[in-house]
Amino acid sequence: MNWLTRVLLRLMTRSMVREDIAAIRRREARQTRWNRPPRGVRITPAVDAPLPGEWVEPPTPREGVMLYVHGGGYVVGSPRTHRVLTGGLAQTVRMRLFALDYRLAPEHPFPAALDDTVAALQWLAAQGARPLWLAGDSAGGGLVVAALVRARDEGAAPVAGAVLFSPWVDATLSGASLRERAHRDPILTPAFLERCARAYAGDTPRDHPLISPLFADLGGLPPLLIHVGTEEILFDDAARLAQKVQQAGGTACLRVWQGMPHVFPLFPFFTESRLALVESARFVEDGTCPPTLFLETTF
Repeated sequence: MNWLTRVLLRLMTRSMVREDIAAIRRREARQTRWNRPPRGVRITPAVDAPLPGEWVEPPTPREGVMLYVHGGGYVVGSPRTHRVLTGGLAQTVRMRLFALDYRLAPEHPFPAALDDTVAALQWLAAQGARPLWLAGDSAGGGLVVAALVRARDEGAAPVAGAVLFSPWVDATLSGASLRERAHRDPILTPAFLERCARAYAGDTPRDHPLISPLFADLGGLPPLLIHVGTEEILFDDAARLAQKVQQAGGTACLRVWQGMPHVFPLFPFFTESRLALVESARFVEDGTCPPTLFLETTF
């Protein structure tokens, strides 16, 4: 990421994260018309689902369904704000994708968003979706991990695996990268994450293992592919998650992208965005881990 791109991203996002939640939502609503999926990808309201969301379908899908959980700090975002990413992912993975429109905080604090994610997972499993995959970015990535933990504990239908983009899995904000990379991250700020964490957790301690699944028992989870950029304050969340899953005996492929910002596949002008989707498709297809780079870890 060159200096000009960094400045442009900072201008696009830093003013937004200083706004109140209502203002951010209004801004997003105005901008959704620009969030168009790739050509050939069809998006339809999920009128058949018990939860709000939309179907994202590539031209020739293969068997299976992927549940996508969007990011936005638990307080903003929707399937509409993420159509560039969900459309690109569905097209590359060649799988129907259900983009969940879960309830947002602070109106609906924990566990509302998690309940919605688990309910969507259970509904898709009951429909006979096989293989069943999960994917999510940022706070949505945290919801995916928490949902996998709860599904494991409740004996829900097995999930084939999950793809995570810059997952936020520690609402206590204990990662050293939040301090050490704050000057490098053009998108997120520690202050914004603090606001979001307080809104989502409500009266529940923020180290609760289903709010901060980094602190959960991570044994027995399906394989994970975790993408993260070197320029983000949540770098340590992704790196620590991969390490803890591996220590628990599971498979977690950590893909570190040099010079990339938070959830960079949302920005299709990066060559790396397309490459990340291609590597995700390969992981879904045969479990192939892309080259794993452990660099600049600070935990």
